[in-house]
Amino acid sequence: MIEHSPSSNLGRRPRLAAAALLVILPAVALPPAAAAQAAEHWVGTWAAGLQAQAPPDPASGQDPGQDLFGPLARVRNQTLRQIVRTTIGGSRLRVAFTNVFGTQPLEVGAAHAAVRAAGAAIEPGTGATLTFGGRASVTIEAGSTVLSDALDLEVPALGHLAVDLYLPGDNWASGSPASTLRGAWTTGYISPAGDHGGALEMPVEATLQSWLYLSRVEVAASAATQVVVTLGDSITEGFGSTADADRRWPDVLAERLGAELGADAPAVLNVAISGNRVLRGNDGAFGTAGGGAGPPNPNAGFGPSALSRFDRDVLLQPGVTHVVVLESINDIGMAGDAAAPTVEELIAGHRALIQRARSHGLTIYGGTLTPFEGALYFTEAGEAKRQAVNEWIRNSGEYDAVIDFDAVVRDSADPRRFLPLYHPGDWLHPNDEGYRAMGEAIDLTLFTAPR
Repeated sequence: MIEHSPSSNLGRRPRLAAAALLVILPAVALPPAAAAQAAEHWVGTWAAGLQAQAPPDPASGQDPGQDLFGPLARVRNQTLRQIVRTTIGGSRLRVAFTNVFGTQPLEVGAAHAAVRAAGAAIEPGTGATLTFGGRASVTIEAGSTVLSDALDLEVPALGHLAVDLYLPGDNWASGSPASTLRGAWTTGYISPAGDHGGALEMPVEATLQSWLYLSRVEVAASAATQVVVTLGDSITEGFGSTADADRRWPDVLAERLGAELGADAPAVLNVAISGNRVLRGNDGAFGTAGGGAGPPNPNAGFGPSALSRFDRDVLLQPGVTHVVVLESINDIGMAGDAAAPTVEELIAGHRALIQRARSHGLTIYGGTLTPFEGALYFTEAGEAKRQAVNEWIRNSGEYDAVIDFDAVVRDSADPRRFLPLYHPGDWLHPNDEGYRAMGEAIDLTLFTAPR
């Protein structure tokens, strides 16, 4: 006779109940189109890190021109045509639009996607209207993101898409912050009044250098497709690179992977934000430090911290497999305090990023902090912190691998400084040549070898 303990009997009952439930629950069949779309493997081919940008407040008396990137572009019953560079191709596409930082609903009158020809023009026969649950218009609630229905469209690898967004309202009227990346380094176009989505030659009333309400472009890809997310600040965003030339270091990485692997290349998603920090968020209107009279606050408007945005900008990217982190020079330079943050606090922030990536099965690489002697916020105390953080990144073994950007761009005769050939004059950001050197120095086997 086999005896069962009370605990083993108790352990059986929930399983029996669950089995009974499985028998009596009715099967739910998806419509054929929905079932096919659910079976597809979707990955990002382009994405942006996002930050809040509020419209100017006339009552504040603050000159919106003091904002380092200029005021929020005003769109009133007009069409935005925004240009994005895809990193991998596909034959089906979806687009994510977002109002994640908004405080009021955002009305989208229509949207369209097509292959860009040049400037504000699109290639004939390459695009179609985007729909949302079968409808041409959608309201994006405050704090929300919407994903378009899948669209049959031949998306080129390392090509350019034009994504049109018709906003019938006035994005300044409610005072709701826009969800944007202010440093796009890519020209977008604003039409005269009306819905001009899908126009082969869209009329242009104004241009902008930001991405507005546009979060991600996805393509259907094989299940083996890898996705690399680059998390960083202005040095990853591409500050100082030539606009409309796609010369950021993640662009160079995507080009090299495409040349090496062709259709099997990983996607590369750049979610960097100028001024970003690991530990402290910089969101807020671009006003004066502490309010009231005084110089503009240099720490405002640079986006939520890497720690606070990691879930949205990294973990929620569909298909993500790898992360490259190049952040903390702003934690050091913008602090305004020689004592804080400490090296230990900076390392703790990076460890938190590593732990969160690993908990989701991701491979995570650390980039060393590039030189900044000569930059406006350089201090000797800050340089000591940079060296200590780099020592930890290089030698602790906590990142899965190290990409030594510092060694690539520093002047061998004066390692605390950029090589003059590689920066535009501010001693902080690379120029096109510096970004090219950074992208070309990355070992591609970090992304091509089995994980």
